[in-house]
Amino acid sequence: MSSCFRWLSDPLVWLCLTAGLLAFVVQSGELGTADTMHRLQATHWLWTSEPQVFPNEYPEFGLHGRGGRLYSWYGIGQSLLMLPADLVGTWVAHWKVFSGYGDDPAVRSIVVSYSTSIVVNVLTALVSFRLLRQLRFSVRESVLGVLALLFCTTHLHYTQNMMENNYIMLLTLTGLSFQYEWLRTGNMRALFLGSAALGLNLLTRLTTGLDLMAAGVFLLLVLGFERVRGGELWQRFVDYCKVAAPVYAFFILVDRLYQFYRFGSFTNTYVSLFAKEQRAMDPTLPANFPWSTPFLEGVLGPLFKPEKSIFLFDPLLVLAILLLVMLWRRLSPEIRAYGAGSILLLLGYVCFYARYTYWAGDFAWGDRYVSTSVEPAALLAVPLLLRYRENLSAWIWRGGMTLIVASLIIQLASLAFWLPLEIYQMETLGHPTFVIGLRFKNIAAFALGRMDAWGLNNEPMTQDAWDYVHITTWNFLPFLLRRVGAAPGWVVDAAFTVWGAGIAALLLVCRRLLRMVEW
Repeated sequence: MSSCFRWLSDPLVWLCLTAGLLAFVVQSGELGTADTMHRLQATHWLWTSEPQVFPNEYPEFGLHGRGGRLYSWYGIGQSLLMLPADLVGTWVAHWKVFSGYGDDPAVRSIVVSYSTSIVVNVLTALVSFRLLRQLRFSVRESVLGVLALLFCTTHLHYTQNMMENNYIMLLTLTGLSFQYEWLRTGNMRALFLGSAALGLNLLTRLTTGLDLMAAGVFLLLVLGFERVRGGELWQRFVDYCKVAAPVYAFFILVDRLYQFYRFGSFTNTYVSLFAKEQRAMDPTLPANFPWSTPFLEGVLGPLFKPEKSIFLFDPLLVLAILLLVMLWRRLSPEIRAYGAGSILLLLGYVCFYARYTYWAGDFAWGDRYVSTSVEPAALLAVPLLLRYRENLSAWIWRGGMTLIVASLIIQLASLAFWLPLEIYQMETLGHPTFVIGLRFKNIAAFALGRMDAWGLNNEPMTQDAWDYVHITTWNFLPFLLRRVGAAPGWVVDAAFTVWGAGIAALLLVCRRLLRMVEW
């Protein structure tokens, strides 16, 4: 084969194509939530004269900071991620051809959501594949493991709805991969890159300090399982700190400087300021707001509550935990360390947010605060199932395959409608509600035109005109353009054509990739 076509025989190339096409076809053109829209406005603030928060958005969003101005309470991380796309999107939005179009989904949000999600998805595929290969899984096991992550976990939902989750997980896996490379090779550049990725996470959400600690625990567990002791262990620790500590300190300093610029303090976080302003507006709030949830409720909620359970929204986690327990003695030290470290990270997130008033993440598919730690753990499920198939009973294999199929169906269902749909419905349906079951009911009712007949339309859905339009159509760009009615007919037709071609290309690329790995 000619060298210029040799890349066509590389499964990693086809895996990246799959990731890119998948991100392309699932987009709605919207950013997904108000959170991301506020972060994009902070992006715009970085290079224009616009404010971070407009006055009419307060008190629903924004905090008063230095000079009495309103500032966003989020970290700057995702805003920096969207900066290149925002520059391009703003430029494109001013093209003459779009001069008469000013409705949602806006041109700028379409450019930002498509370009950013595609880049993050492709990079996630690359880093996940790299990490699985470092854990000594075969190419076949690694490819199928990455496909399971992209298609069969809540990562797919957050590919469509561009919260900070997938970006956080990308940086965490990058940090783990490059720091592990340092552990094995002594490459200090790899340690620097891994530490920089983990440090960059701190700019998005300070609680990713848990991910930073989990990376250190992962390395310590590898050394512990390999019985590295005494002087060698201490020297590794010293070498690690010489590079990682200054990098982490730099990013913490950047975060603190940003905090001081907005709110005039190096030591507080937005939570304390948010609590102060909320209590001023509503004196009936408890003194410990927003840490007012009973701890046990906050722990059991993300585990077992039918509206948010991580086991329901990410069934692959069940398979991963089951296989880790059953195969523990057979696993290599690095897989044991990764599995244990990821479960500890998951428990850390559950416990940290347990007392948070909004522990469930509010408008989200599943528990968005915990999902960034669920997905790395679930990454092991398919590779372990494939590698140890001969050591597993037939019913475990069949059960595993059933969970994979169920996971795929659940994640595909998560794309059908905008995520607030069931949250609005629960205002009249009450709690607890099995959200995943309700989503399938909504899909059937909408397809059959039975939403009213089945009692699935209610008053809360209609209180915001745009929300009602958004949640009463399939959540993909061509359908949204047609429903809004602002785009010319030829644009809608072209969008459907391109979308259909993208789906066909995705199916063909997946078929080619699966043949290459003999699945």
